[in-house]
Amino acid sequence: MADITTTNPPGATGSSGTSGTAGGLVTEQGKTSIADSVVAKIAGIATREISGVHNMGSGAARTMGAIKEKIGSSKSTVSQGVNVEVGERQAAVDLDIVVEYGIPIVDLSKAVRDNVTQRIERMTGLEVTEVNVFVDDIFLEEEEKAPAPERVQ
Repeated sequence: MADITTTNPPGATGSSGTSGTAGGLVTEQGKTSIADSVVAKIAGIATREISGVHNMGSGAARTMGAIKEKIGSSKSTVSQGVNVEVGERQAAVDLDIVVEYGIPIVDLSKAVRDNVTQRIERMTGLEVTEVNVFVDDIFLEEEEKAPAPERVQ
């Protein structure tokens, strides 16, 4: 069985601390609102931290991301393959991923789900109600290595 690991960014703890709670978003002193794009970026980064996730997004989204990267677009693709719904106290996340061949998908999706939930809850204080993982493709190493034949010499 393949080993599924999480890479903690500098300064992060491995535990699911309760530093942020949904009750802290609305207080007597005011309300904290968190944009969907913020939650999507956190979810995208948390997903990519899991070993075995090769890429994110559907085929069309990955193609557009590759084109943007080649032309030097400054827009971040960190939230590619991520859709979120954010309320006042809760968030729901949909992830579209490409898995490396040989990785147990059930184990990988559990690791992704756990990491995304922990990161969002810790960083935002929002309660994550669900994390849906859609496996769009399997990455085969030889697909990337095979160069396209030249049409003109």
